[in-house]
Amino acid sequence: MAHKDLVSVTIVTFNSGRFIKRCLESVLAQKYPLLEVIVVDNASTDGTADILEQFEDRCQVVYNDENIGFAAAQNQAIRLSSGEWVLTLNPDVLLLGGFIQAMVDAGQIHPRIGSVCGKLLTMRATFDLPDEPLVDSTGIYFTPMLRHLDRGSQQADNGHFLRYEYVFGASAAAALYRREMIDDVAIDGEFFDPDFFAYREDADVAWRAQLLDWRCLYTPHARGYHVRKALPGNRRALPPVVNMHSVKNRFLMRIKNMTGHLYLRNFLSVTARDVVVVGCCLLREHTSLKAFWYLARNWRRIWQKRQAIMSRRRVDDEYMASWFRYLPVSRPAPRAPVRSRTPVTRAVHGG
Repeated sequence: MAHKDLVSVTIVTFNSGRFIKRCLESVLAQKYPLLEVIVVDNASTDGTADILEQFEDRCQVVYNDENIGFAAAQNQAIRLSSGEWVLTLNPDVLLLGGFIQAMVDAGQIHPRIGSVCGKLLTMRATFDLPDEPLVDSTGIYFTPMLRHLDRGSQQADNGHFLRYEYVFGASAAAALYRREMIDDVAIDGEFFDPDFFAYREDADVAWRAQLLDWRCLYTPHARGYHVRKALPGNRRALPPVVNMHSVKNRFLMRIKNMTGHLYLRNFLSVTARDVVVVGCCLLREHTSLKAFWYLARNWRRIWQKRQAIMSRRRVDDEYMASWFRYLPVSRPAPRAPVRSRTPVTRAVHGG
């Protein structure tokens, strides 16, 4: 049974040595009174394990013998957790003061709020801050081409995104999930789909949660910094295996969550993007062709997941279609209690 008001912070590391110490220090400095921290290391080889040993007296640390992927390792950490709330956190995230309290306060506004996201700002890999504050994410949105993007990404932080809003979903870089929602949307006990391995698994969860009538709330009072490694347009700078998973997961997410109505409504946009993706794989990114073989080889199991989702769908076609726009969609939400409006302090940066 989940412990009321307890927040379980779950972190997956893989060669995260240059980030994890500062990340954990920012978590442990939070004033939130009911906190547990669980770290799963996916067989790092860069000294991450040596750093994690320093935190074993304050965190539960698990060392895997192999890299099982972000999604499966997060599921592993979630199974070990006991909080009413689970905060998934990337090791390259730095939380500012009051982050967790603000997230929990926002989540308690309504019982159908299944996930909460705050305002993440960009940060260099050295944990230095850019001269001009830039937004990293204020939630996930989908376009009619089935591209999922971070709301506000790379925009100057000039005082916008100051209201509580319902958004499509939260970036798992720093997302708070209600235990009741985790249990409700899980398939065969898996919250994140391990078929994704890494990348897009948070968008898949967001889509599934919307189908099952859970809401995601953005709060402007929870702030942190994130080192963003993958951005639209920088595919050539990413390892081939990352791009392969990106292609695989685009189609995997659609097979599981796409309704016929939504597909017909956006047929031209979806098809145009598919031509670009498939053409790129055929002409230039040959290593990503493995994605289609994976989907074909595992089709029956993937289709069974779709059936499990669709058999429990709770919202209508028009509601789902209303979220798929070329500009980010958000909806007004109630304000959280006053206590969540904690002062925002800038991170201390440096080596």
